[in-house]
Amino acid sequence: MYIKRKINEKLTAYYSLRFPSIYSPKKLHRYEVVIGIGGNVGDVRRRFEYLFFDIKRDKRVELIKTSLILKNPPFGYTDQDDFFNSIMILKTSMQPQVFLSYLLRLEKKFGRKRSFANAPRTLDLDIIFFDNRVVKTKNLTIPHPHWAKRESVIIPLSGIKI
Repeated sequence: MYIKRKINEKLTAYYSLRFPSIYSPKKLHRYEVVIGIGGNVGDVRRRFEYLFFDIKRDKRVELIKTSLILKNPPFGYTDQDDFFNSIMILKTSMQPQVFLSYLLRLEKKFGRKRSFANAPRTLDLDIIFFDNRVVKTKNLTIPHPHWAKRESVIIPLSGIKI
């Protein structure tokens, strides 16, 4: 069940038992990672719940916090349904490139198919921050280059303390 709050005519916040939430870290892992989660194909909020449980069961990561879920209009390619977005804060001992591979496998598990930039998707997982690291490679840039320009990151992130 979700509690729905209208932010303005384009943005809506959703709250559930697991979004937002805070968990006590066990300090098993070295790095704190902020990821953005999003999607606009199918029952995205239910997919977020399944993702939540997948991450909770995985010993390679530890879930620390989740944010509210924000429903917001698409950008770039705008002829598609609105997106649902949230933030998760995790701890891991994986290095950034290995962690990226982990996220790409999760996207694939939840039906992500890549077709074109800003296309509709079942699940999109982005690394926003990885500890205090700066990474610039061909396939990975940390911090995420556009995080500060996106309501889909700023609004959920503003509700949780990092």
